Amino acid sequence: MTKGRTELGDITVHNIKQLKRLNQVVFPVTYNDKFYKDVLEVGDLAKLAYFNDLVVGAVCCREDKSENQRRLYIMTLGCLSPYRRLGIGSVMVEHVLKICENDGNFDNVYLHVQVNNDGAKAFYEKFGFEVVERKTNYYKRIEPADAFVLQKSFKKKNNNSEKETLVNGK
Repeated sequence: MTKGRTELGDITVHNIKQLKRLNQVVFPVTYNDKFYKDVLEVGDLAKLAYFNDLVVGAVCCREDKSENQRRLYIMTLGCLSPYRRLGIGSVMVEHVLKICENDGNFDNVYLHVQVNNDGAKAFYEKFGFEVVERKTNYYKRIEPADAFVLQKSFKKKNNNSEKETLVNGK
């Protein structure tokens, strides 16, 4: 195992091109300009991963308030193939989970994984993600087009006991 230092850094207007290039290499899908514009607005929800000062990965998330829930959506999380299995992906997932934990008000965190990507599926399952749905024809222009929705749910920290009292009448 190569000894190395993994650090996460902010995505800025000065390094957004590195993120674009990384995503082109790592993912089979292309992200539009709006994606990159939005990434610049989300602060800690988007990070570049550095291994010994080289940009080798990135994670980009956004808050999602759908299905009457407050959710965190991992839009992209990827690492250049020569740098996989060095714990860089784990650092990125742990960063995302720590944001959720510190916030305390996320119902869950979720992402899409191509159905044939067993490696990614197994990777996320190690962190407690579960397949909750299969979306047919989720991806355009790549095969297979189906995706699994992987999700990790949280128990909220906020004062739900008052709400439960009202609901349960106790």
